[in-house]
Amino acid sequence: MTTKESSPKLGGLDIFRVAAAALVVAIHTSPLADVSAGADFFLTRILARTAVPFFLMVTGQFVLGKKGIWRHVKKLLLLYAGTILLYLPIGIYAGHFEEVGPCHVLKMLVFDGTFYHLWYFPACILGIGIICALERIFPHKLVLASCVVLYILGLLGDSYFGLLSYIPGAEAFYERIFTVSSYTRNGLFFAPVFLYLGKILGRNFLQKGFWTPLKNPRLCVAAFSAFFGLMTAEGFILRFFALQRHDSMYIFLIPSMIFLYSWILAWQIRPRRRMRTLSAWVYILHPGMIVAVRGAAEILGFDSFLVENNLVHYAAVLTGSFASAAAAMAVFALAKPPRPYPGARAWIELDREALGENVRTLQKSLPQGCRLMPAVKADAYGHGAVLIARQLNGLGVKAFCVASAAEGAELRKNGIKGEILVLGYTHPEDLALIIRYRLIQTVVDTEYGRLLEKHLNRSVAVHIAVDTGMHRLGVPYDDIEAFREIYGRRKLKIQGIFTHLCADDTNRPQDRKYTQMQAERFYRTVEGLRREGFPCSSIHISASYGILNYPELQGDYARVGIALYGVLSTKKDGLASRLPLKPVLSLKARVAAVKKLSPGEAAGYGLCFVAERETTIAILTIGYADGLPRALSCQNGAVLINGCRASVIGRICMDQTIVDVSGISHVRPGDVAVLIGKSGEEEITAGDLALQADTITNEVLSRLGRRLERVML
Repeated sequence: MTTKESSPKLGGLDIFRVAAAALVVAIHTSPLADVSAGADFFLTRILARTAVPFFLMVTGQFVLGKKGIWRHVKKLLLLYAGTILLYLPIGIYAGHFEEVGPCHVLKMLVFDGTFYHLWYFPACILGIGIICALERIFPHKLVLASCVVLYILGLLGDSYFGLLSYIPGAEAFYERIFTVSSYTRNGLFFAPVFLYLGKILGRNFLQKGFWTPLKNPRLCVAAFSAFFGLMTAEGFILRFFALQRHDSMYIFLIPSMIFLYSWILAWQIRPRRRMRTLSAWVYILHPGMIVAVRGAAEILGFDSFLVENNLVHYAAVLTGSFASAAAAMAVFALAKPPRPYPGARAWIELDREALGENVRTLQKSLPQGCRLMPAVKADAYGHGAVLIARQLNGLGVKAFCVASAAEGAELRKNGIKGEILVLGYTHPEDLALIIRYRLIQTVVDTEYGRLLEKHLNRSVAVHIAVDTGMHRLGVPYDDIEAFREIYGRRKLKIQGIFTHLCADDTNRPQDRKYTQMQAERFYRTVEGLRREGFPCSSIHISASYGILNYPELQGDYARVGIALYGVLSTKKDGLASRLPLKPVLSLKARVAAVKKLSPGEAAGYGLCFVAERETTIAILTIGYADGLPRALSCQNGAVLINGCRASVIGRICMDQTIVDVSGISHVRPGDVAVLIGKSGEEEITAGDLALQADTITNEVLSRLGRRLERVML
């Protein structure tokens, strides 16, 4: 299975994007006006009104709650600026810029757009800003409720405008709104609810426990049909009573879009990136094509055929829009440098759903009031720190710990929110990273506290490490004078205190006794400091094995590490675990070549493998430079190809590995070999590799190379 085949099957969104783009073109060309005013109203003012909410929901799904929201906003701003320049000549010719006052400029740039279809871009930007602001204040249910309230206010300035005369003071209120925005169909009233619905539906659709009807395609179609029927009736009733000022917003549009979008998510079609890009270009370019078609018709004398015949006009504009969009894509493809395909050589696949389930499982196992502080050091144990932390942010995790200031800075640069604790020593030259990226530094001992005080030019947040018996980093638990000195440092804002357990991974009596001793020392130290009036607001003692073997240990945080990724340090521990954790990572590579060896022929460095019989071998595109343990050489390890095990033969090379595929039929170059993960009914775990390499899974995973592409599925 290729990476593309393994990726989330959300291609339905890409396909519907094209249909939505065609509906937007219909809004601006009225294709059925010659046939029937009612039919054209249904097409352009009811059916086509699902298009823009759909685009907003897609934006909400893939921008809100994902990596670097503001990076996406910057891209939207650049795209908006580019389209403004693109349509500037037409806008000047049409007289859109005759008024140049501050109010008019604000109206065009922030709400209306500088050309009639460009309102979408500022609406997205403003809507995203509103949602981000609301999420800082309210829980998600109140955020959604706030967006719905804004939408209801927008309804009264749109399809229900005729009711304002019955509401005291309403007309004056909306008159003020219309001085800065021509419509309530904008980023303040219209966009937020659909952006946020897209985020909710997209994030939750792949999770278990999500509302069952939204995962049932038939129920979604039935519900959409019912609500869309009500929306159709609503539209025609409003038209009959002439209540509309504009006709983009309906009461039943929201439930219609919820079920339509859920149905499209359920299509399970592979992604189609080109269709995604094509629809965006059609949206951007179609007004220019309207101008081009009308100009050509006037020059050629075809007005009666190309313009006055609305259906032909629509067909010409739509055809021209798709053709110009394809041409634009071709031009940009030539200018854009090629990107490597992540599944071309060797790569890592990360299971989004497994990570989410592990988070929920671990959270349930914590004492009341205790929160997860995932360890994403060592590139999140080889999983990819930024990818994992982004996903955890989306799951509500707001605290992380790393080994170094550089690791913390990398997370911040990629938009990770929340507390980031640096567990280790930071050299004075790197303290600027702590300040700039708002990291929390660990005070590793008394001398380090003095060093921080000397070299910091401003105060920073710190946690104090307490040495309760591991004798690694930390202030000795019984050195009360050392703690007093650290608390007296004015540049150190002490926000937490912690220790590390060194024997919590076994249930041997002597280890349990030692762990209990460490815990008693730690809690005694904390209580002593509190009695002296020193704050100990955030305490943490448990890591992965502490959560599993000592669930009674209390704390404000749990520094979960290897368990978060669905494995434990050894296969034996994983099998004995009381928690149903799921592996997040799979490691895969390609078959580069398949060859035959005759009896007596050797393969690999040092001629370590000599064929005793006719042997079929496959050369895989992965080696020890990718983190594959060299100890798996010479039949110590195996891989999975086509659901079957293939032994590693000879020595593992820096970039390649040879396996025996004699017993596996139909192995071809380009096939996928699974080194960690499942293929058919077979599975190789990180625990298996650790056992074969005589190490622990922590080492196997954290050594996986940076040149392996990480793909979140």
